[in-house]
Amino acid sequence: MLTHNANSLNIRIGTAGWSYKDWDGVVYPHPKPRGFDPLAFLARKFDVVEINSTFYRPPAEKISRGWAERVRDFPNFRFTLKLHQQFTHERERISSDAVSLFKKGVEPVAESGCLGCVLAQFPASFHFRPSNLDYLERLFGWFGEYPLAVEVRGREWNNNGFFGFLSEHKVGFCNIDQPHIDNQIKPTEIVTSPIGYVRLHGRNRENWFNEQAGRDQRYDYLYSGKELGPWIQRIREIAARAIDTYVISNNHYRGQALVNSFQMQHELTGEKVDPPESLIKKYPVLGPIAKQPIKQTELF
Repeated sequence: MLTHNANSLNIRIGTAGWSYKDWDGVVYPHPKPRGFDPLAFLARKFDVVEINSTFYRPPAEKISRGWAERVRDFPNFRFTLKLHQQFTHERERISSDAVSLFKKGVEPVAESGCLGCVLAQFPASFHFRPSNLDYLERLFGWFGEYPLAVEVRGREWNNNGFFGFLSEHKVGFCNIDQPHIDNQIKPTEIVTSPIGYVRLHGRNRENWFNEQAGRDQRYDYLYSGKELGPWIQRIREIAARAIDTYVISNNHYRGQALVNSFQMQHELTGEKVDPPESLIKKYPVLGPIAKQPIKQTELF
């Protein structure tokens, strides 16, 4: 595992995605004024956003060029970008054309200098076994020109053999928080490459494996300050051994990811944060750490 000691902590905090209807009136103004760009709006608040639409369909070159252009005024901003599910959840009959198509779509973001990392998120059914390690090795070869990170869910992956395998290939390990279920991986603070990665999915255990639950139900969770505390320490330790560390809140429903991201931003920097007023009204816990908290009488 990487043991690099960074001179300064380079931690970027942000959310998974930015296009959610339920953010209107909570995160974004409603109605939105003419010319309002939600991506640029978030780039003013945070310095990373994870693109999750690329998991569902390969990015079109024109679309990804637009992503890069929309954040060009924020030189410290980075995208992390999820690998298409064909490479993580299907994994059969992967063609060179499929690899080339994904790369072509990613190219404008990579060339712009704002691509922080490509994340390969595997399902809970992807188990630690030799055949899957062989597959990962092939995957690393296909996309080796990008900084890569791997997310796995089962607890059997939490072993030094796997971490050494990732270090050998200079691929990052994604440390995750998820509902506490016996066979699932518990919180870690592993660094296996210059990339440190953390994803917080929430702890909605009731709906995590509920096939009847929709996306919003699964990720409907707000971390308490007490729950975030151990992660603040883990993030500091990860960042001390990585060059770049990305911390992504995926509990997106009704803007809860932003609430927790602002809280972590405040704890890690010691500085006041800049939430939109509508978010403070919805979640008054942000008031005391906001740069310009709204008046108490406006919270109700």
